[in-house]
Amino acid sequence: MDWKTFQALLSGVNKYSTAFGRLWLSVVFVFRVMVYVVAAERVWGDDQKDFDCNTKQPGCSNVCYDHFFPISHIRLWALQLIFVTCPSFMVVMHVAYRKDRERKHQAKFGEDSKLYDNMGKKHGGLWWTYLISLFAKTGIEIGFLYILHHIYDSFDLPRLVKCEVKPCPNVVDCYIGHPTEKRVFTYFMVGASALCVVLNICEIIYLISKRIVRIAHKIKQHRRHVAVYHDHYNNHLRRSNLQISKEEEKDDKDLPPSFNNLYNLPQRSLGLTLEKKIRASAPNLSLQL
Repeated sequence: MDWKTFQALLSGVNKYSTAFGRLWLSVVFVFRVMVYVVAAERVWGDDQKDFDCNTKQPGCSNVCYDHFFPISHIRLWALQLIFVTCPSFMVVMHVAYRKDRERKHQAKFGEDSKLYDNMGKKHGGLWWTYLISLFAKTGIEIGFLYILHHIYDSFDLPRLVKCEVKPCPNVVDCYIGHPTEKRVFTYFMVGASALCVVLNICEIIYLISKRIVRIAHKIKQHRRHVAVYHDHYNNHLRRSNLQISKEEEKDDKDLPPSFNNLYNLPQRSLGLTLEKKIRASAPNLSLQL
């Protein structure tokens, strides 16, 4: 495996990550990839050769080794590192998709038009892609830790194992090469993996909390704008009503005095006055006999 190419691919994820994501990437490369390449491969390089059983029965040592080591630690860690970093490429692919959309949009509407202010900003679909990648990485880490715990009881490597698998003639004693050194490396890699799980969980909580705060801030701003709009509308309505009242008073003042006096009379007096005026002005239509 070319770890330099692998590092170059993951370096593109670093600029789209949060502070927790950058710290996670540093832990992966410094405490896992470098330890794997520099030391762990050499410790487990001659693992089967140093697995010695006290019998000369042909095939017994190979069968016992396969029974106690169904998959080597070093190969399991290599698979873990590959699988756990693959979800990070989802973010890079999503950003590449955004860049392609931006290029097509500018080719259609001109270079001044933009679909995204910042294509690497975690909003909309990219936020969901980033969050899903974190859940995927956390699930893969926990899954590989469970596999390692299930295959090798509590991540332990004893000095002596007893094997009674055919074609061994009876119960034979087998000895693991460098058991203490392998146990130390196992605990170290498990601790680094657990630290990555904690960082992923912290980043998930950080992203969700930041999103909730942003939504709450938008709701607060919306309510503030609505309140300001209502206050402005009520003030405008009061001013309109006041202006209408002043215009009505002005119109009342412009009426002739007789109408003003009529308007000021009580309702019953107003009726009687109008009736007298109508009778006085009406012609005498009675017939003279």
